[in-house]
Amino acid sequence: MPLIEVKTMDVAQKPKRNLFMKCWNWLKQRKLLTFAFLFISVGTIGARTLLTDFNTIDIMEFRIPVANGQWVEADLYKPKSATEANKAPCVIVVPGFQRTKESTPNMSLELARRGLVTITIDPSAQGDSSASFASQAATTEGYGLFAMVDYVYSTPNMNYVDKTKIGATGHSAGGNAAIRGAAYFGVEAIDLGRPSKLHSIYVTGYVLTLTQLTVAQMRSNVGIDYPLYDEGAYRNVNAGTAGVRDADMRYAAESIALVNSGLAMNSAPTINQVEIGRLYGSPFNYSLRQVNNSPVLHAFQPYDSGATAKMVDFFELAFDMDFTIAATNQTYLVKEVFQGLLLVGMALFIFGFGAALLKSSFFKSIKRPLPERSKAPRGWDKALFWIAYGISVLVACFAFVPMAQTSITLFPEANNGVQTWVFPARMTNAVLLWALLGGTIGFILFFGIYLLRGKKNEASLEPLKISFGNLMKTLLFGITVLAAFYAVVYLVFYLFQVDPRFLFISARAIDYTKILLISLMYIPLFFVFYISNSIRVNMSMRHQGWSEGKSVIIAILGNSIGLILILVLQYSVFAATGQVLWKDEWLFVNLVFGLIPMMMILPVYNRFFYNRSGNVYLGAIITCLIFIIMTLSNTVIYIPL
Repeated sequence: MPLIEVKTMDVAQKPKRNLFMKCWNWLKQRKLLTFAFLFISVGTIGARTLLTDFNTIDIMEFRIPVANGQWVEADLYKPKSATEANKAPCVIVVPGFQRTKESTPNMSLELARRGLVTITIDPSAQGDSSASFASQAATTEGYGLFAMVDYVYSTPNMNYVDKTKIGATGHSAGGNAAIRGAAYFGVEAIDLGRPSKLHSIYVTGYVLTLTQLTVAQMRSNVGIDYPLYDEGAYRNVNAGTAGVRDADMRYAAESIALVNSGLAMNSAPTINQVEIGRLYGSPFNYSLRQVNNSPVLHAFQPYDSGATAKMVDFFELAFDMDFTIAATNQTYLVKEVFQGLLLVGMALFIFGFGAALLKSSFFKSIKRPLPERSKAPRGWDKALFWIAYGISVLVACFAFVPMAQTSITLFPEANNGVQTWVFPARMTNAVLLWALLGGTIGFILFFGIYLLRGKKNEASLEPLKISFGNLMKTLLFGITVLAAFYAVVYLVFYLFQVDPRFLFISARAIDYTKILLISLMYIPLFFVFYISNSIRVNMSMRHQGWSEGKSVIIAILGNSIGLILILVLQYSVFAATGQVLWKDEWLFVNLVFGLIPMMMILPVYNRFFYNRSGNVYLGAIITCLIFIIMTLSNTVIYIPL
C-alpha cells in the first residue's frame, strides 16, 4: 500500500518538477534575464521595505479634481500611528521643475517615518497631474498645492490629520509653490481673522519670490535652505561682497526680509544681517523664521543628508513635536540605492529579453550575417576618423545651449507654459533639436568619409539595406521589447509602489494616454539621432584589429565627452567666478546630468543587438522607443489633458 501511495505522489508531482526544471534550464540558458530578475527582485524588495519603513507606513495613490476639469495626482504616506484618536500633522510636498511625486523621498519618506502624514503631489503639467489653464500656475495655484491644502483641511476622509497643523515643503519650483501658498493662505487668514490653513512651510533651493510684499502676507512658520553653491543665485537681489550676486543668505535681501517679517509680528527690532541656522520668532504665533545655507549645488540638494536633517528639525520644532528618530537617521538614500539596483535590473532585462526574443522563430528573419570588419584606419584615414570623432564631440558640447535657446523661440507656447498640442514638452524640445543636429551631422560625416575613403578600406553599406517587411518586423520587435519592459515596470509599481530610478534617471509607470500621444510626435524625430548613432557605432567603429572592448569604449567616450565638457565648462567658470558660464540656460545645462548616463549606455545597446542580429536598425529602434518614453514621462508637458 505505501508503495502505491509513493508512486501516485511521484506521478502527480512529476509534471511540476518537469515544469520547474524547464523554467530553470530556460533561465540558465539566458543568464542575462536571470541576473535581471535577481537585480529586480533585490531592488524591489529592498526599496519597498524602506519605502514603508518596515511596514509602519501605508502608501496609496489618489487624485483630486481642481478648476476647469483639471486634476492633481498625489501619493499619500500615512503612518499607521496616525488615527482619529491620535491625529498627526500633515505636510504636502511639491517636487521641483522636471520632477514627479516619486522623486522626493528625502521629504515625504523622512517626514512620514517620524509620524507625519505626508502627501506628495505631481505639480501641474508634470507626472500624472494635468496641465493648468492658469498663465501663472505657481502664483495662482501653487502648481496644485492650494487645492490640496483646501482638500486636506476640509475633507472628513482624513480624520487622522490634525487640521490645525498642515504644512508644505518643496525644492526649487516646488519651494516657490510653498512660498506662494504661505502668502495665499496668509491673505485669506487676514481677511477672515483666523489662523492660516498653512501652519508651516519649509523651502529649499528657491528665494526669488521672497519679496517684501510676499513675506508681509505670510501667517505661517517659515524655514528656508538655499544652497550656498546654487547655480541660479545670479538672479538673487544680493550683490555680494565683490559685487557678484551670490547665494550667501547672511546678506541676501530675500532672507533678511523673511526674518524681519517674523520679527515684526512680535514687535521686535529688525536686523540687517541673518545668522544662518538661528531660530527667530516663535512657532506658537506663526512668526518662526529660520534661514539655512547648505553647502551644495542646486540639483544635488535633495540628495544631501545634512540638508534633509535641517528640514526634519524645522518641522519638529514648528509642529511642537518630539521625534523619536534622530534627524540624521535617514533611509531615503539607501532606498535610492535599492531602486538603482532595480534600474540596473531593468537595463539588463532589455538585453536578456531582446536576446531571447531574437531566438524565436517569428523574429529570426530579421537577423543577417555580420559583415566583415573594415580595415583599421591608418595614415590619412586615421586622421579623418579622429577629425570626424572630434567634430562630433565639439558639436555635442557647443551646440547644446544654442539649441536650447532655439527651442525657446521655435516652441513659444511650451516655453511659456501654455497648453498646446505642438511639441508640448518644454525641456525635451531643447534636447530634441540638439539630437536632430547631432544626428544629421553624424550622417554627413559618415557618408562623407565613406565617399572619400570607404571603398579603399573595404567598407560596405550593405548593413543599411533592409526589406520593408523586415523593417516593419524590426519595428514590431522594438515595440515588443518596449511593451515587455513597461509591463515589468507596471507590475512592480502596482504590487510594491516602487519604480526603477537613481538620481536623475527613472523609468516611472507612465500615463499611457498622455505619453503615447506625444511620443508619436517626438520619437520619429529623435530616431534620426538614434539610427545615426547606431550606424557610427557599428559601421564606423568596427575595425580589424580592434577588440570589442576598445570599439565600445571609444563609442562611449564619443557619446559622452561633449556632454561632460559642458559640465566642466559650466562649473569651472562657476568655481572661478561665483557665477556659471551659461546663466539663463542653467536649467537646460542641468539636463546634462541625466543625459550623460543614457548616452554612455546607448552604444552598448547598439553594439549588443548588432552583434546578435547584424541588423543596424534594431538597437536604434529599441533604445529610441524606451529612452524617449522614459524622458517624456519625467518632464514638464503642457498638453491639454
